[in-house]
Amino acid sequence: MKTLDQDSVIGIAALLVNTAKIDEQYTEHEKVLIKEFIKSYLENSDSDKMLKKAESLEENSNQLLSFTNLIKKNSTEVKSDIIEHLWKVIISDNTIDQYESNLMRRICGLIYFPDKMCAEIKLKLLNSK
Repeated sequence: MKTLDQDSVIGIAALLVNTAKIDEQYTEHEKVLIKEFIKSYLENSDSDKMLKKAESLEENSNQLLSFTNLIKKNSTEVKSDIIEHLWKVIISDNTIDQYESNLMRRICGLIYFPDKMCAEIKLKLLNSK
């Protein structure tokens, strides 16, 4: 199922970093969640080093488009997994603000991911807390 190359994983991790920072609180817990995403696709990688690369990429980028293009060409299954990781980062602080919700709507639109499926993933994660 999980088929993303290293550059794609780093790019998507940068999107996760961007998502984590949108509420202006980038926590250690969010970093752990992003490293879990990296490890889920690149099992034998140095997730700390990959996270540093993703943070640098996110810092030097001013648009989401390049990151969402990495996701758009993947299967619904992979998109669904990425959306789940994005929601995990958002939900990790037990609040979902309007900026986070808006970001998820934009990302789903950019990667052609159905809103209904996005909402189902969000509910599943909220109910499992």
